[in-house]
Amino acid sequence: MVVLRIRKAHKRRYALLCLSIVGFIMYRYLGTAPGGRRMSRRVGLSANSSQFTLEGETFRILGGSIHYFRVPRAYWRDRLMKMKACGINTLTTYVPWSLHQPERGVFHFQTELDLEAYINLAAEVGLWVILRPGPYICSELDLGGLPSWLLRDGSMRLRTTHPGFAEAVNTFFDKLIPKVVPLQFKKGGPIIAVQLENEYGSFAMDNTYMPFIKEALQSRGINELLLTSDNHEGLKEGGVTGVIRTVNLQKLNQGDIKYLNAIQPNSPMMVMEYWTGWFDAWGDLHHVLAQEDMVSAVREILRRGMSINLYMFHGGTNFGFMSGALTNPIYKALITSYDYDAPLSESGEYTPKYHLLRDLFSQYHSEKLPDMPALRWKETYEPAIMYQHLSLWDALSFAEEPFKSPTPVNMENLPVNSGNGQSYGYTLYETIITSGGSLKSGDNVRDRALVFVDRHYIGIFKHQNLELAVPDGKEKRTLSLLVENCGRVHYGKALDKQRKGLVGDILLNNTPLRDFTIYSLDMKTSFIDSLNQAPWMSLPHVPSFPGFFLGRMFTYGYPSDTFVKLPGWGKGVVFINGLNLGRHWYIGPQQTLYLPGPFLNSGVNQVIVFEEQEADYKITFEETPDLGMAVDIQ
Repeated sequence: MVVLRIRKAHKRRYALLCLSIVGFIMYRYLGTAPGGRRMSRRVGLSANSSQFTLEGETFRILGGSIHYFRVPRAYWRDRLMKMKACGINTLTTYVPWSLHQPERGVFHFQTELDLEAYINLAAEVGLWVILRPGPYICSELDLGGLPSWLLRDGSMRLRTTHPGFAEAVNTFFDKLIPKVVPLQFKKGGPIIAVQLENEYGSFAMDNTYMPFIKEALQSRGINELLLTSDNHEGLKEGGVTGVIRTVNLQKLNQGDIKYLNAIQPNSPMMVMEYWTGWFDAWGDLHHVLAQEDMVSAVREILRRGMSINLYMFHGGTNFGFMSGALTNPIYKALITSYDYDAPLSESGEYTPKYHLLRDLFSQYHSEKLPDMPALRWKETYEPAIMYQHLSLWDALSFAEEPFKSPTPVNMENLPVNSGNGQSYGYTLYETIITSGGSLKSGDNVRDRALVFVDRHYIGIFKHQNLELAVPDGKEKRTLSLLVENCGRVHYGKALDKQRKGLVGDILLNNTPLRDFTIYSLDMKTSFIDSLNQAPWMSLPHVPSFPGFFLGRMFTYGYPSDTFVKLPGWGKGVVFINGLNLGRHWYIGPQQTLYLPGPFLNSGVNQVIVFEEQEADYKITFEETPDLGMAVDIQ
C-alpha cells in the first residue's frame, strides 16, 4: 500500500509537471490556457529603445507577407507552415475592404475571407501577426482595396476626412475591429502590431486624416504598437505622433537608413516592405529580382540590427477581377498572377530564394528550424475540348434587367446590386444610330471597348485609340460598346478619378450619342451558373464573338494543382466550376493561369471561357507555370 501511494504521488507530480509544461507552451506561443481559454499578457511589442522588445525581451521581427485573400483557404496552413520553416517569426497581412464589404451594409467574413480563422491559424503554426487593416492598402488591388461604391459620390475625396469617406471607414471599422481586438497580444492573441493605412506620405492630401485613422483604431480597442509604412519620399509626411515609422524599399542605401534615423532617432529600425520581386502588367515582361541581390540586401538589413518584413514572402493569385492598374506614364492593367517572384511561388513551390533565406534566417534562431513541408503534386490533365458556344447577345437575357438612360452612366452609378453600382467586369452600352461617320470617345472609355454595329465588330476604343470609322448607312442600326473595367489604379493621386465604363459622351460626327440601353455584366458566379439554362449551340458551328465557350475537364482521385493554358485564344476570362480564375490575354507576359486542386471536383468539372475575339476551342492543363519572358527589375 505504501508503494502504491508513492507511485500515485509520483504520477500526480508527473501529471502536474506535464500540465505545467503544456500550459507554458500554450501561453508563450499560443496565448491560451489549457482548455483553450486565452490568457492576457501585460507587455506587448514595445519600441522604447534601439530594439523592439516583446514581453520585455529583445525581439527582432523576421516578417513575411502572405495575403489570405490571394490563397485558397485549403492551402492557408501549407503556406504558413512553409513560412515558419523558413525562419519567419511574424506574418503580415493586409485586409481588403473592397472584398469584405462589396456593398453598403453587406459584409463578408466567411470562407475565403475568414480573417479571424486565418489569424488563429497563424498562432497555431507559431507565428506572430502584424495586421495592416487599411482602409487603403494599395497591394496592387483594384482601387487599392477601397470599395468602388465609394465613387458613387461625385464629390468623393478618398483617403481624406471627407465626410462621405470618413463615415464609410467608421462603418467598416465598426464591423472589422471588434473581430481582431480579442486577437491582440495583450489579450492572449498573436497580433503584436497594427499598421495605420499604407504609404500615406506619398499621398498626403489631408493632414487630419492619419490622426483620424489612429483614433478610429484606438477608440475601438486596438492597443498594440502602431506603425506607419512609407517609402523614402513619404517618410516625413506619412508619420503620426506616437506611431513608429517604418520604411519600404528594395535597394538598400545609406541615405534611406540615415533619413529614417534622423526623423525618428533612438527607435527600432524596420523595413516594413522589403520587395522580394515585383508585379507585372499586361504587355510587359515578367519582372524578376536576382536571388543574389535579394539575399545580400536582406543580410545587410539584418547585420545592421534592423527588423524586416518580406513583401511578398508568397504572392498568390489575383483571382477574379481583383488586380489593379498603373497610370504613370500610361495606363497599364495588371495581370492575374501575383507570383511577385517571391521566395514561395504562386503555387507554393520552394524557389532558390526560399533556400537562401532559410539558411540566412537559421542563424537568428537558437533552435533548429522546423522541417520543410512536402510539396504538392502538380498534374498535366487531358485538354478540355469546348463543345458548346453561347453568343454574348444570347446571354444578355440572363443578366440583370437593362437600364435605360438618355446619357452614358459610369459603371459605379448604375442602379444595380441594391443601389451600389457595378464594381467589376464588363458593361454593354447600346444606342440607335442612323448614319455612319467618325466615332470619337474623347477618352471617355474606361478602359477598353469593343465596338459593334448591328452586332458586327468594327473596332476598339482604348487609351491610345480614341477614334473609329462607322460604316455608312441611313437606316436605323444598333451601335454597341462592350466596355471592360481592366482594373482601377491602385496607387497615386488619381484614385478619385477611377470611375469605369463610359464616363462621358461618345460623339458621332461631333454629336453626342443619346438614349442608351445599358447592361451590367459583372460575371458573378450567380450569372455564370444561370447560363446552364441558356440556349447553347453545339460546336463546330462558326461561333460569334464575344461569346462563351463550354467544355469539360476530367480528374481522377484527389485533384491536384495544374496550370491552364489557352494557345490560340485572344482575351477574356476563365471560369472553373463557376469560379472566376482571372483574365487571360495573349499579349502576356502571363501565359498560364494557376488552377488550385481544391477548386476541382473528382470527376467532371465545368470549364467556361468568355472570349472577346478568337478561340482555338480547347484549353490545356500543364504541370508547370508560364509567366512569360523575364526581365531584371531596374
